[in-house]
Amino acid sequence: MTETSTIHASAVLIGAHAVLIRGPSGAGKSRLVWDLVNTAPGQIPFARLVADDRAFVEARHGRLIVRAPPELAGLLEVRGFGIRRLAYEPVAVLGLVIDLAVGDADRLPASEAAETTIAGVTLPRLAVGPSRPALPALLAIIHTAAAGD
Repeated sequence: MTETSTIHASAVLIGAHAVLIRGPSGAGKSRLVWDLVNTAPGQIPFARLVADDRAFVEARHGRLIVRAPPELAGLLEVRGFGIRRLAYEPVAVLGLVIDLAVGDADRLPASEAAETTIAGVTLPRLAVGPSRPALPALLAIIHTAAAGD
């Protein structure tokens, strides 16, 4: 049995797994996707848009699958510039959740704050405080995971 829901979030595939980016309107979800897609080769292995603004998530065999609603597939809002069409992945497996502009973003988070459960699937979570950049912390996670930490 699978459970599917639509959430207000963006998603970007980085290497083999996608990152789900949640946060209130104006928190920088689309900007983070844009930054990741345009990060210089060598800093991250691969990055491609999956969904912007709304995402379908589905629990399947203990994993969380993400995709864009058909009417938004391949579209990304670039604030101040408008809606742009980008290359995109139609579906990806989630590996991390980033929550932007949240109050529980601690310098050294408690273990329970470092996870979140969506549709019955528990994933690692990065909480980023208001007005804090998410990209450096995400790059640190990617690089330390690649190093086996």
